[in-house]
Amino acid sequence: MTKPKPKFVLFAHNATYDKLHQVATLGLTAAAMGKDVIVILLFWTIKKLAEDRIDQIDFPPEYAGAAAEVARLLKDKKVPRISEMFEEARLVGSFRLIACSAGLEYMGVDGKAVSKKVDEVMGLPAILSLTADAETKLFI
Repeated sequence: MTKPKPKFVLFAHNATYDKLHQVATLGLTAAAMGKDVIVILLFWTIKKLAEDRIDQIDFPPEYAGAAAEVARLLKDKKVPRISEMFEEARLVGSFRLIACSAGLEYMGVDGKAVSKKVDEVMGLPAILSLTADAETKLFI
């Protein structure tokens, strides 16, 4: 009997580029390392995904002074977009995007639009059951 892959869970709440970049790079790396990666999209990440803005380079207001320079560096260094890292994570390992169903309602998002962009839409009880035995859980 094969041992199940360790679960690596990222609860993605904050949707600015810097936070989503961390979700994408951590998820991609964990998938490449053979972990079962589950990214739970909450609140703002659901809204940004629904509006096709997941790759938008934006930063929190406190970093506005450096935003243009960082955006230029990202482009110059050919840093992959968030959506590209999510797709690559699927190619190299086990990677799932799950949207919280309550988040869809709270953010006024059309469930049909989001369900085409994620692997599954789940309620919080199902999400907590799915992630209960995770080796790693991060809230970003």
